[in-house]
Amino acid sequence: LGLAHHFRIYAPEKVPYAIDLYTTEARRLYGVLERRLAAHPWLAADACPIAAMAVFPWCRSHANQGVDLDEFPAVRRWFQTIDARPAVKRALAVLADRRKPPARMTPEERRTLFGPGIGDKPAG
Repeated sequence: LGLAHHFRIYAPEKVPYAIDLYTTEARRLYGVLERRLAAHPWLAADACPIAAMAVFPWCRSHANQGVDLDEFPAVRRWFQTIDARPAVKRALAVLADRRKPPARMTPEERRTLFGPGIGDKPAG
């Protein structure tokens, strides 16, 4: 999912092959989640918070990965259940307050996030 983000949003050069490859892989992964969540209400045996904490943040950016949650109703249900939790709302508020878009990062912050070369130019 991270590579879908990278090539769809952050890469300074748009590479259609990479965009298609990682968008297709993202959709495959959501299909795996869909099959699991269609058969069980949670990713693990019960409302296992560690599984939700590992997967939920990636699902928040589904549109950036080229995924429409309407195509994955069980994932959408699970996502909305997690997203409605008060602790999640508090955590997302903290994130929103501290997050910087790549275009507003310093060159050093971009290099730290994306590596030398890629991080030297602002995202466009």
